[in-house]
Order: sequence, then structure tokens, then C-alpha cells
Amino acid sequence: MAFSSFWKYCASLTLLLLLSYSQTVRGQAVQAENVTVLEGGTAQISCRLQNYDGSIVVIQNPRRQTLFFNGTRALKDDRFQMVLFTQRLVRITLTNVSVSDEGGYFCQLYTDDTHHQVATLSVVVPPEVPTVEVKTEAVEGGEVELTCVSPRSKPPATLRWVRDRREIAGVISQQENGKTVSVSNTIRIPVERKDNGAALSCEASHPALVGQKRVRHYSLDVHFAPTVKIIPPQGILREGDSLSLTCSVTGNPLPRDIQWSRVNDTLPERAEKTGNILHMSRLSQSHNGTYLCQAHNNYGRAADHYTLLVYVSVPPKSHSAIAHPNHPSSSFTKEYQDPGAVVETHSAVPYAVIGGILAVLVFTVICVLIVTIWCSVRQKGSYLTHEASGLDEHGEVQEAFLNGNDASQGKKEYLL
Repeated sequence: MAFSSFWKYCASLTLLLLLSYSQTVRGQAVQAENVTVLEGGTAQISCRLQNYDGSIVVIQNPRRQTLFFNGTRALKDDRFQMVLFTQRLVRITLTNVSVSDEGGYFCQLYTDDTHHQVATLSVVVPPEVPTVEVKTEAVEGGEVELTCVSPRSKPPATLRWVRDRREIAGVISQQENGKTVSVSNTIRIPVERKDNGAALSCEASHPALVGQKRVRHYSLDVHFAPTVKIIPPQGILREGDSLSLTCSVTGNPLPRDIQWSRVNDTLPERAEKTGNILHMSRLSQSHNGTYLCQAHNNYGRAADHYTLLVYVSVPPKSHSAIAHPNHPSSSFTKEYQDPGAVVETHSAVPYAVIGGILAVLVFTVICVLIVTIWCSVRQKGSYLTHEASGLDEHGEVQEAFLNGNDASQGKKEYLL
């Protein structure tokens, strides 16, 4: 009997506790919402209340410092503002957000028991325009090492090198700097003189950029030895003329000191040097010679030469006057004699007559040669015939001697 009474008492007490707990839970509810914001932006931190009965509401930062106590500011930080406090919603704003503000913000409801929820604030740091660092300078025939750097982003940015719309594979590395990450992409490419000024670009992509890219453009600066070429004047130079020689120079870096000289001699007194131009006026034979243009930079030197030959002017010669019915006077002409040039002379005999005479002479010589050869052949044939006839007569004399005939008679007959 006593046991039964004790059991009923425990059951009643348990029921009362359960009812009290259910009323407490049903009356005290708080929910927090997570938020993500770009660095430098404004974050809204909200705490939702259910069946709020006027209990104390406290909002704390990740370091558990109280920001607001029932709507009253507790921390002197003007970036935090209470924008809404109702029985259903408590909302504060945080302006100029930085990565140091990242973390969990506590929404606490103080009743008989303390209830709290955590609103997690995430800060996204988009990358700035990347920078390009030249690890090794570009020299013709060598390699250049370039590094593209995005010093700060969260989450890490993606970097890639592009040339002529084609990606260049590189070595990617990351380094944490507190809550942000530094990303780099290093490439090594061979370079030639033709690559000087070639365009490359480093592109940084990031979720916060929403499909856009931060791009850094870079032009290759390839160093190479100079080349030199003297641009010669057009036409023939004569005494009294002026001459300007232009020395065309290329190179990287471009040579600044261009030197003019004359082989085995000094420059003429009236020669004027202005940068890459050598000017000489009133030319004479004393200006003849080989002129050199030389240039150099840190990667080599080059030279080119030009040989100057001034043509001599001959004093004008007088010519006999030819009377013309419409011209009362005769004229004189100025002739020039060019060294090494072929001088044409005018003859009084027409070239056609001379050519005809030469043709007749050649034809006559050919005819004489033909007749001479024909006569020589005929004379040789007659000689051979007589020689054969003489041999026959000698045979008859021998036959008469063998037959005992009179030698004198045979000789006489032979002679006759």
C-alpha cells in the first residue's frame, strides 16, 4: 500500500516536470542565420525569436564580447548598428567588414535556462589585379622566368598565363597569410629577337568575381645585340655636291652612342655628326674613302661601312659653232669624266657603213679560204696520178732488161 502511494507520487511529479519543460521549450526559441559577405561590404546578422516572452536577448561577437544587451549598445564599435528589435526578429548590421570580423556571432536568450544559437559570418576576399615579377631577364637565345602573383584572396584565386589565346603551363604555389592566401604561377619560356614586344597576360579568376577576370598584361622585353646598316644616297656624287649618310641602328637596349669614322684617315673637317646622320657638304676627291658607322650595347657591337667615290668634274670644252637658220649663236656644253666609267666617243662615220664594210671583208676572206682549200685538194690528186704512171713505166724497163733486149733501145723507147 505504501509502495503504491509512492509510485503515484513519483508519477505525478514526473508529469509536472515534463509539462513545465514543454512549456519552457515552447516559450523560449531562438534561431540564427549564417551570412556570407565580401570584404569591405555590409553584413546583416539576424536572430529570429519564437514565442518571445520579454526575456533578455544578448548578441556577442566571436570573442564573446557583448555587442548589444536587449537592444542597448554594449561595445563601442560604431560599425555595429541595431536596426531591428521585435518579438520575432533581432537584426544588427556590420559595415566595412574585414576578415578579422569573421567567425560565429552568438544570439543568446536568457530565461530560467540560457538558450543560444550561432550565426556564422564568412568573409570572401576577391583577388586584386595580379602583378608580374621578372625572375630572370630575357636575353636572345636564352630563357625568361616570369611569375604572376595574386598576393591576397580567400578562397585562393586561380591564376593562368595566356599567349595568343593559348594557356602556358606553369608551376603554381600557395602560401597562407593569416586567413587569406597568396597564389603564384611561374613559367619559363625560350625567347628570340623576334619575341621582343610579344604580348602575354596573367588572368586571375575567383568565385566572388562572378565569371569576370582580373587581368595583368605584360610585353616581353628581349635584350639583344645591335645591328647597323648605312643607308646610301641615290645617284652619282660629283664635286661640289652634298652627302648625308644615315646609320640605321636596332638593338635592345637601343645604342645611344653612334660613332662615325673613316678607315685609315680622319673625318673631313667639314663633316657634321648629328646623332645617326653624317653630313658632308662641297664634296671633293679629298672626301674619298671608306666610312664606318659603329654602335654597341651591353650585349654586343656592330658596324657597317660605305665607300665614297666623288666623280671629278672636267672644265667645259669649246665646240665649233654650227650655223642654224633659226639660232643666231652657238652653245657650249659641260662634260664630266667619271673615273672608271666608260666614256663614249662620237664618230663622223656612220655605224651602219662601218658594219657593211666589215661584213664584205669577212665574206671575201671566207670565199678566198674556200677556193684555196679546193685548189689544194685538186693539186694533191693530180700528183698521186702521175706517181702511179711513173711506176708503170719503171716496170716495163725492168721487164725489157730481163728479156735481154737492147738496153739502149729500151732506154731510148723509155725516154721517148
